[in-house]
Amino acid sequence: MRLSFEIDRATWDAELRRHPAALQQDWSYGEALAELGADVRRVALEDDQGRLALAQITVRRLAGLWTLAVCTRGPVWLRPLDPAAKGQTLKLLKRGLGLAWPHVTLATPDDETRPKGLSRVMTGYSTVLLDLKQDLTDLRAGFEGKWRNRLNAAEKSGLKTAQNSVKLAQYRWLLQTEEGQREERGYKATPAALVPAFQTATGERDSLLILRADQGREKIAAMMFLIHGCAATYHIGWNSETGRKLGAHNLLLFQALEELKARGVVQLDLGGVNTTQGAGLARFKIGTGGRVITYCGTYF
Repeated sequence: MRLSFEIDRATWDAELRRHPAALQQDWSYGEALAELGADVRRVALEDDQGRLALAQITVRRLAGLWTLAVCTRGPVWLRPLDPAAKGQTLKLLKRGLGLAWPHVTLATPDDETRPKGLSRVMTGYSTVLLDLKQDLTDLRAGFEGKWRNRLNAAEKSGLKTAQNSVKLAQYRWLLQTEEGQREERGYKATPAALVPAFQTATGERDSLLILRADQGREKIAAMMFLIHGCAATYHIGWNSETGRKLGAHNLLLFQALEELKARGVVQLDLGGVNTTQGAGLARFKIGTGGRVITYCGTYF
């Protein structure tokens, strides 16, 4: 088993078109982070049969002394491995990056099974994954009853919905609204500047999907999705009081599923669920009938 730093973008992107992966392991996401000042490194893990996994890592200095390397929601496993082999692969990743001492390397695999031979330093992140290989009828049938009822009501409400332009000047309002929400509610998230940097790095207009609901001439709700490889991630949502009453997000998400499927997306990550601090949002995500998954944690 060995590390290879000779991995090009075309190969990386081709693998992620075959293997649904987290946004944090997408090449363009790494490019966007680098544009914002991060030190991003990429490696392929290989054996005699070929590539086992891909790992995108961010590296930073702590207090000018320690080097911290983090493989967030990775590596991306390219073929099935048992827990022992995954543990060996992660140990190789720790040893092989060539970081100056002292350093710490952490990995948070997108995996429910704990790798063997490593120490867990943090419990796992939970999210909801929707399988878009299903047809829309089956997806709709999978919604919880109350969720589907709100969708039915929204469809009859007369709400006008549309795809928002993905030109920065036309969606800047949503980024600014999201920043306002963060300040008001006191939560931290990915910098808003990452979105245009990600879009530029992909070089594709289809890397963003933004849906908006209007009542008359007034915007009342919106959702933004980032598309990466054969997967997509729900990135930003905004809902006015009117939008909440009318079930605008139920309608926008269902329409997004249809559009994402048309673009070849096979998996939608609805993002973290926190039933303590964000119970309402967690209920909304879980109500889609997607698979609630808690990953195995962060390993040293």
